[in-house]
Amino acid sequence: MIKEVNENKEKAPEPKIRGAMTEEEVKEAEQLEDPAAEEEVVASEGVSPESKIFAVRTTANREDQVMDFLGSNAERKKLDVFSVIRPHGMRGYIFVEAADRTSAEQAAYGIPYARGLLPNIVDYKEIEHMLEQVKKEVNIQKNDIAEIISGPFKREKCKITRVDKQKGEVVVELLEAAVPIPITVKMDSVKVIRRDEDDSEE
Repeated sequence: MIKEVNENKEKAPEPKIRGAMTEEEVKEAEQLEDPAAEEEVVASEGVSPESKIFAVRTTANREDQVMDFLGSNAERKKLDVFSVIRPHGMRGYIFVEAADRTSAEQAAYGIPYARGLLPNIVDYKEIEHMLEQVKKEVNIQKNDIAEIISGPFKREKCKITRVDKQKGEVVVELLEAAVPIPITVKMDSVKVIRRDEDDSEE
């Protein structure tokens, strides 16, 4: 009898030890020992040193105002927002380059004419061609004939009278105005349609 009791005492703990960890717990323990598994967990949390691009829906023809408000908001709140992009040829949207979605959402929160972020991250390649077009259009010179492509004077033809590249602005005169009045607009708000070489040399 004594031997049987001793044997039971020795064998009794064994099923408890086996049952102490479920299959899921065993897998978790293996993941903790595997450094590659730790990297996967970090990646799933969205922690990345690279910036991301998010699309913000806006009221049509209010993109410039949303850009100004959003930039000021990000600066005031000291958010990780690196740039605000308004590609030509796309109405009702601007793009925000930020460290994460939270920063982009906080920058756009409470801004007039902003309708929220789209759920998906925008791939840079999807808007790269729009950014290249902007770079070409920045090549503006005095006396160029241009078309205003945004703002209250949209579709009006104008003549460039002064270029301020530091501020990103140009002074224009509307060609169809009875009295030429200098108007200051953003450089990316005009598109050069004709360049008179003779005038530019003068």
